[in-house]
Amino acid sequence: MKIACVQMDVAFGEPEQNFAKAEEFIKEAAKYKADTIVLPEMWNTGYALDQLGRLADGNGERTKMLLKRLAKNLKVNIIGGSVSTKKEAGFYNTMFVADRNGDIAAEYDKAHLFKLMDEHHFMNAGSKANLFKLDDIVCGGLICYDLRFPEWARLHTLNGAKIMFIVAEWPEKRVDHWQLLLQARAIENQCYVVAVNRVGSDPNNEFNGHSMVIAPWGERLLSGESREGIFYAELDLDEVDKVRKTIPVFQDRRTDLY
Repeated sequence: MKIACVQMDVAFGEPEQNFAKAEEFIKEAAKYKADTIVLPEMWNTGYALDQLGRLADGNGERTKMLLKRLAKNLKVNIIGGSVSTKKEAGFYNTMFVADRNGDIAAEYDKAHLFKLMDEHHFMNAGSKANLFKLDDIVCGGLICYDLRFPEWARLHTLNGAKIMFIVAEWPEKRVDHWQLLLQARAIENQCYVVAVNRVGSDPNNEFNGHSMVIAPWGERLLSGESREGIFYAELDLDEVDKVRKTIPVFQDRRTDLY
């Protein structure tokens, strides 16, 4: 599977500008024969949380229409990062996934809200895991702060996920945590981790990308760039099974203890 990580700058509170940019990036990645294209967290609005009443995507309809159209026309899978959405119960930080057929394969509301960026004051937390299939491969999807909860990632790999997609607006000042935690999640779960972070700034934070793709042994297939652009990596899914047979941590878990 060829992965395209779209490391974009997000215009704060400007969905029109962001939708146009996301579409251009997706089309460019498709030209380079990407199988799966990944966007960052909250790419439609950024963290303009006090403006969600007028900015958030109603039931995610605009986002779903864009992803479905591009996925079908370009014959690609799209991990739609996440967007701010307005649903009946309130506002959410939502990931949509579209497959090559133009169908929505997953819809996930961020489970762990990040208090340091005031998400809990404006948004509701999700209550479901995020497992889906792309090209017959079981995948999982997490959003930013979810990364700090290893048991949440493990829940997905215990249910068959071979790739964990993690999208973020992870601030530059904690980029060391970002890199170390991503590598740990890949090694402990013996899976590929595909992590896409934004670049640029908003009124409160600086973001410097460092999107990463990490193999099941922990080696970095993609790492470290801090500029806007698209970055590519190839996944060999057979490696997941090889690693899990070599060190059978899933079989050796003490389910009688934990």
